[in-house]
Amino acid sequence: MNSHHTPVLFDKSLEYLVTNKDGIYFDATLGFGGHSAGILDLLSDKGILVAADVDKDAFSFSENKFSDDKRIKLYNMNFSQIDIISKIESIPCFDGIFADLGVSSFQLDNAASGFSYRNNATLDLRMDKSRVINAADVVNSFSEEDLANVIYEFGEEKNSRKIARVICDIRKEKRIETTLELSDIITSITPQRFHTKTLSRVLQALRIYVNDELNILKSFLNKSFDLLKPGGRIVVLSYHSLEDRIVKEAFKYETLDCICPPHSPICTCGKVPRLKILTRKPIVPEDSEVGSNFRSRSAKLRAAERI
Repeated sequence: MNSHHTPVLFDKSLEYLVTNKDGIYFDATLGFGGHSAGILDLLSDKGILVAADVDKDAFSFSENKFSDDKRIKLYNMNFSQIDIISKIESIPCFDGIFADLGVSSFQLDNAASGFSYRNNATLDLRMDKSRVINAADVVNSFSEEDLANVIYEFGEEKNSRKIARVICDIRKEKRIETTLELSDIITSITPQRFHTKTLSRVLQALRIYVNDELNILKSFLNKSFDLLKPGGRIVVLSYHSLEDRIVKEAFKYETLDCICPPHSPICTCGKVPRLKILTRKPIVPEDSEVGSNFRSRSAKLRAAERI
């Protein structure tokens, strides 16, 4: 598993995140422990790292990896439950909060996980297997209009209506159960030069919808701002425009000192700025990193500091 995981923007993430070697930090997306290991390397014996991941395979791997380090506390929970985790640990606030929103290389390369169209697997796409609805349920039970809306809204795929129509025609004869079956349908109606992008967009759309990723991200960000101590930092790595837009807008909103209508004669909103943005533009991987880890090519790092 470890060979399948390369932390993205590793040095820059730590540079922006860790400012107090004795501090308390939260890694919202533990994964296989790449960034967590880097954080621990920068912390003293007094430092504490709390980390969470809803994926049981990743959690079990990291639980074993860090079993001898008493400075780290691990939770097999969704990162949007950061407020609950902080209460369990009696931690009122953190010196830094980190989140890498990407799907791990292990999940993409592991055929059984079903996160990639390159491998045939059950059409599931749930990070948390306890969630009721999986991708096959969406593909086989949603109306043509609702399915098209999911593919367009969460995959930004312009041919969403055509794809949804063909899926609905084929599922009348046979339930679509695997990633290969879905891929074959999509490639049969898509010009070859667009196969990769279209397949990626459709699977992304289904994954985001099934896992409710965007609403969970919004909840996590709002709770994180509350749980950062003054001078504490939040660092987020995103991999597609939907995530990045949410992070960018959430950061920007927290810098505002007024949200009254533009023509209001006086400010009555009482808005207080809580963040200072540290990255005027998102930081992206250098060519050398993309060359050694192609999946890092779409990563964007945004960082902010609690006022």
